[in-house]
Amino acid sequence: MTLVQRMRRAGGLRRQDIIWAYVLILPNLLGFLMFNVGPLVGSLGMVFTDWSIVRPPSFVGLQNFAKLLSDDILATALRNTLYYVVLYVPAVTALAFLLANALDRKVTGIAVFRTIYYLPSVCLLISIAVLWQWLYDTHTGWLNYILSLVGLGPVGWLSDKRWAMPSIALMSVWRHVGYYAVIFLAGLQGIAQELYEAGEIDGAGAWAKLWHITVPLVFPTTFFVLVMAFIEAFQLFGEAFVMTQGGPGYATTTLVFLVYRNAFTAFKMGYAALQAWVLFAFIFAVTLIQWRLAREHGYGFQD
Repeated sequence: MTLVQRMRRAGGLRRQDIIWAYVLILPNLLGFLMFNVGPLVGSLGMVFTDWSIVRPPSFVGLQNFAKLLSDDILATALRNTLYYVVLYVPAVTALAFLLANALDRKVTGIAVFRTIYYLPSVCLLISIAVLWQWLYDTHTGWLNYILSLVGLGPVGWLSDKRWAMPSIALMSVWRHVGYYAVIFLAGLQGIAQELYEAGEIDGAGAWAKLWHITVPLVFPTTFFVLVMAFIEAFQLFGEAFVMTQGGPGYATTTLVFLVYRNAFTAFKMGYAALQAWVLFAFIFAVTLIQWRLAREHGYGFQD
């Protein structure tokens, strides 16, 4: 067989492989187009309509955009969402990093402790929210009982506007810190031990090794955790829905909660779709800024 014949045969085999590859991914591709791209394009068209589900949608042009600019509740929901992001993201990231360092030990039974800290992240959200709702109860909750032991009065954790969002943020940090700690733990275990040994030879203490070795080398993991935590924080819904119903006085009404209320309570599907796109724009902008900052600091993130 000549070289040209072998090349033609190899090319034919590659074409067959490519055809079979497309055949095999076709079901998944169709599902992605039907259940992801299709609804996405449909929601973009909905922003120009007035649709209450029970009647056909009617085209209203830019009326939903005009309403969006003058919606005071939307501005409140945006502030609440950003407030939650500021409370939640730094706290869960820092605590997860410290927890991962504590769990990165070769001691007997460490796997049990890792499992215990990870369990809340896989438990049903409703169950956790109801449990913390009981802990936060003004009259029978344990938190206020502990405060009463030191002579402090009861706090309306979920009924006071000042405390409602921080209370939800605290519960969310407790629920997700184990999940992000596992991610950090994977990053920590990828650091060569020789670097720490070299640091000890140079006289570096525990704090110096943490700051000059661990923190820089675990930055790609930190970047991933920050992006995921930001996206998760902007989509806060279940906690506020179960524990406060967006109250008191819109104090825990977030963008996602507002989208839900407009879509499935007020049946303003077109306006809710526009608000959902606003939420997407904020998430995209924050993620893009994080990506740019990471690349500018020379951590190897390329376009």
